[in-house]
Amino acid sequence: MPDASARGNNAVRFVFYNTENLFDTFDDSLTNDNEYTPMGMRGWSYTKFQRKLMNLSKVFISIGGWEAPEIIGMAEVENRFVLYKLITDTPLNKIGYKIIHKDSPDPRGIDVAMIYRPDKFTPISYKAIPIRFPNEPNSRTRDILYVKGKVLEQETIHIFINHWPSRYGGYTATKPKRAVVASILRHTTDSIIQIEPNARIVIMGDFNDEPNDESITKVLMARSDSSNLDKTDLYNMMAGYATSWRGGTNKFRESWSVIDQIIVSSSLLHAQTGLYANANAAHIFDAPFLLMEDKTYFGLKPFRTYLGPRYQGGFSDHLPIYFDVFIHATVKPAQDK
Repeated sequence: MPDASARGNNAVRFVFYNTENLFDTFDDSLTNDNEYTPMGMRGWSYTKFQRKLMNLSKVFISIGGWEAPEIIGMAEVENRFVLYKLITDTPLNKIGYKIIHKDSPDPRGIDVAMIYRPDKFTPISYKAIPIRFPNEPNSRTRDILYVKGKVLEQETIHIFINHWPSRYGGYTATKPKRAVVASILRHTTDSIIQIEPNARIVIMGDFNDEPNDESITKVLMARSDSSNLDKTDLYNMMAGYATSWRGGTNKFRESWSVIDQIIVSSSLLHAQTGLYANANAAHIFDAPFLLMEDKTYFGLKPFRTYLGPRYQGGFSDHLPIYFDVFIHATVKPAQDK
C-alpha cells in the first residue's frame, strides 16, 4: 500500500491510470462514441457516468495516502468535459486540481490527459505530439501528451503521457505501430537530453507492450538494470514486475501483464541535487476494492466497469501505478558571525 505520510515540500507523487472508457453521455458526431450513449449498446447513462467519476476519485484519494497525488496521468478519457466533472463533481473538488488535455485523432475519441495540483506543480508548456504511421497514412491513434513544468517551484521536469496502439488484430500485425510510437518518443527525449543533459524525464502510460517487448527494449531503449546507466539512458521502473509472481496491471484470461509502465531518465536516479527518484520506487496499486474474484480463470482480476456487454459498476480493466519523486534538501551556507 502507498506510503501514507505527508510529502509536503519533500516529494511529489506521480500516478498513471487507464480509466477504461471514461465517456460522457453525449453523442459526438465527429467520433465513434455511440457505444457510450444512453441509446448505445451499453446503455451508458448519467447515473453510470457519475458512479464512474466517484469510483475514480476514490482511487486517486486512496493512492495519495495522507495527501492527494500531485500529478495524475490518465488514458481513455473522452474529452475535457469528463475531466472537469471528475475534479468538480467528486471529493476531488477539495483538492483544486487543474487540467491539461489535448484532443487526439483517435477514431473512438479517447485521449490521454493529466491533472495536477498547482500548489506543487507549475506548467511551463505542453503540447500534443502527433503520431503518423508511414505505411498507413490514414490510420490514427492517440497523441503523446508532453508537459514541461516546475516541481515545487524549484526544478524543471519533462512528463510524457502515453497510450500506445492496442493489440487488437493480433500482436504481430500491430507490433510495427507501437514501434513507430516508441521511435517518435525516443527521438523527442533524445532532443531534450541533447539540449539539457541532466533533464529529469518521466514517461508514463499504457504501452500495450510489456517491459521485455522490442518496442520498449530496442526502440525506446528503456533499460531494466539501473546500474551503469549512461546519461542518455532511460530506465524502466516496472521491469521487475514483468519477471515476478506479483501479478500485473491488466489481466487477459489467466495471464497478468505489465503493460502500464513508468520509465525515467537516468539523471532522475543519480541526481545529487534537486529532483531524484529511487530505482525501485514504482508500485502497482492493487487495493482490494479494485479487484474481484476470477471465477473462470481463478485468482483475482480487475473489477471493471463492464465485462463484455454486462455492466458491473467497477473501476477499470487496469490497475493504477505510481511512484514518488523527491527533492534533495537545500543546505544553506552558514552565516558569518
